[in-house]
Formats: sequence, C-alpha cells, structure tokens
Amino acid sequence: MNCAALGIEYPIIQAPMAGTATPALAAAVSNAGGLGSISIAAVKADAGRQMIIETRAGTRRPFNVNVFCHRPSVVDRAAEQAWLDHLQPYFAEFDVPTPRAIGDIYSSFQNDDGQLEVLLEERPPIVSFHLGLPAQDRIDALKKAGITLLASATTLEEGYQLEEAGIDVIVAQGIEAGGHRGVFDPLRGDQGIGTLALVRVLVRHLSRPVIAAGGIMDGAGIAAAMTLGACAAQLGTAFILCPESAANDAYRAMLGSVRAQVTQVTTVISGRPARGILNRFMAEVGAAGHPPVPGFGIAYDAGKQLIAAAAKAGNAEFAAHWAGQGAALVRAMPAAELVAVLQREYLAART
Repeated sequence: MNCAALGIEYPIIQAPMAGTATPALAAAVSNAGGLGSISIAAVKADAGRQMIIETRAGTRRPFNVNVFCHRPSVVDRAAEQAWLDHLQPYFAEFDVPTPRAIGDIYSSFQNDDGQLEVLLEERPPIVSFHLGLPAQDRIDALKKAGITLLASATTLEEGYQLEEAGIDVIVAQGIEAGGHRGVFDPLRGDQGIGTLALVRVLVRHLSRPVIAAGGIMDGAGIAAAMTLGACAAQLGTAFILCPESAANDAYRAMLGSVRAQVTQVTTVISGRPARGILNRFMAEVGAAGHPPVPGFGIAYDAGKQLIAAAAKAGNAEFAAHWAGQGAALVRAMPAAELVAVLQREYLAART
C-alpha cells in the first residue's frame, strides 16, 4: 500500500501536536518533502482558520489539519470538587488559590459547528481525526469537499470502524507514542498495542493504507515500519526541538535531558490517557489512591491552571511535557534539515 493520496515526496509525516506544532513548522516540513501538520483542536474556530491561512501562506504543498473527536465530557460537580480538593496542597505550594470551579476547555469536532464551517470553507488538503470519529455526515461533508481524511486507530476494532466510515488513510498509534492516546473509549481500557505489531495487524486486515505512529525517531525506525507494510511514518517528539515548534525553554530543556529517558501514560493532567516525561504531576498527584479524575478538558482546566502557577514560580515539574518512548533519541535542528536527515537515514536503512 502507498500514501499517494497524501501527495508527499518522502514517507515522513510530522504529527499535529496541539499547542506545539505551528504553521511555520508544518510549512517547513511540507516544503522539505514530508507532510507538515497543525492542530486546531485546542483553539477557537477563528484562530483555527488563521492557522490554516498561515500554513497555506508558507507552503504550496499538502499539509494536514487535525481535530479532536472525543465524546464531550459529562459534568460532575461532586467529582470536580473532590479533584480540586486533591490539588489544593499543590496550588498552596505556589501561593495560588485553588480554583473555585472548573469547566471543559476543549470543544470536540463531534459538535463544534464552527470547526466544521472553517474546514469546509478553507478546504485544507488533508484533515485528520484523533480520539475517535465524528458523525458520518461530517465525514461525508469533508470528503465531498475533496479533503483527504486520516484518523488514528489503537486497535484493529477501531481500524475496522475507520475503514467502514470511509477514512482514506489510517494512522496506527502505538502505545509508544507521545501525547494523547487515540483510544475511542478510554473507559473500556487501552489494549496498549505496540506500534509495529499494530501496523502489521492493520495492514493484514484492512484495505486502507496505514501510517505508523509511536516511538519512531529516525530513519531506521521509518524503514522498520515500512518493512511491515506502513506507507509512511508519523513522528511527533522528533520535531519538538526544531526551532519552528512552539515548545518553551523548559520543555526543550526537559526533552534534552536524561529525564527524557522515562515517559509514562497518565490521566491526571488532562483527564485522558497521555504519554509524557515523568514529573511530579504524574508521580504525586497521580499516586495510588487519588480521587477519580474528571473528564477530558475539565481536568485539563485544573491541570493547566496548576501548570501555570508552577511555571510562574519557576517550577516545570507540573508541565505537560508530552513525549514518546523514543524521546532520548531527539535531535535539535531546523525542520527542513531534520526531514532531509530522516530521509537519508531511511534510504540507508533500506539498502
């Protein structure tokens, strides 16, 4: 299977990474022959439109726009208050009052008409779904607009759902991947399938092209995924140290340190399983016996406020430094240079 539908020169895709990927990063990757990506999942529709416009201004080549398709969280005031009570000592540590209430800071493409309107009007070449699938009428509307669709799967069952919905290319997100797990329903648990095993299973059972994602940091990793039938590899952590990313100094320092050798999946920062560099938020707030974590977006409201309070005090131990299991292999260089290096390594690994 190949990724001809993506219109890329090299089998290299830069992951969307909401909050970290920028139009400048995406444009640089696309211009270098890969597929650059942005995410409009964490911004309002108008800001998302501006990101698309800026990316298009930076490249004439295809690029990807990502949205989140999670089920909107259910409000539970008692659980939210219990969570705030649990966080109170940490806010107190930084002399900041504990928030009186928290709410969902993320919309979902499931019901965000503004995001749909922006995508249909701007018509980016490629749109990708993460954390599930939207209603079929939204999928059909995007396909009718001539947009190529990608979506993440963490299991064969999810892969079947994507194929049935008409998704063009399926992203096999292994447990090694940094950032939020793409599981459709976290309440059912996570099978935790590794990238290479998942790629092979999806390639064997599905008729759609498959992109490998999770733990891939260099050309040898890309070659391994391609050998198992993937049409391309999606790398996120590998691009964080590029100057074009939005990663702050603390994030860059953490990723460039020995701390990057240890990553962990946690729900306590955002309310959804996500892999990042182990820190006090995960180890202490997430220690055994903690109260139930509120839903995605609601927990993240509290999490982001705690992160901000800690950062203001010069403490990065609570930040969401999302990173995959291959983080210790990260390299700092401009995005175009990294794409060229990855392609050379990939070709060398195949000979």
